Amino acid sequence: MRRLLRRIACEEQGSTLLLTIGFAALALSLIIAVAAATSLLIERRRLFTVADGAALAAAEAFALEQVRFDGTGATPELADRAVDRAAAEWAARAAGDLAQLRVDGAAADARSATVTISSAWRPPVVSLLLPEGIRLDVTSTARSVFVD
Repeated sequence: MRRLLRRIACEEQGSTLLLTIGFAALALSLIIAVAAATSLLIERRRLFTVADGAALAAAEAFALEQVRFDGTGATPELADRAVDRAAAEWAARAAGDLAQLRVDGAAADARSATVTISSAWRPPVVSLLLPEGIRLDVTSTARSVFVD
C-alpha cells in the first residue's frame, strides 16, 4: 500500500506548476483582450465626437443667399461643396492624436448634413490574439435650423 501511495505522489509532482502556468497564460490573454476592447471603445467614442462636430459644422455651412423663404418661415439649403469643405476643415482642426483621420464622405440633403469619418486604431499591446489594427468608421448627421 505504501508503494502505491509513493508512486501516486511521485506522478503528481510538478502538475501544479503546469496548471499555474496555464491559468497565468489564460489570465494574461484575458487582460490583454479587455485592455484592447477598452481602447477600441474609447477610440470609437473620440471618433464619434469629431464626427458630431464635423456634421454640426457642415450643417451650419450655408450663406445667407442659400436661405429660402416659403411664406411661413425660412429654411436654409445646404450645398454639397460647402458641406464637404466645412467637414474637412473641422476634422483637420479637431483630429488631435487620432491616427490617419480622414473624411470619407459628406453629403447634404435639403436641411441636414451627414458626415462619415474614419481613423486607424491600433491595440495597446500587439499579440497573436489581436490584429495589428483596424479602420474605424463612424457616421453622424446634423440638421440645420434657421431661426428668424
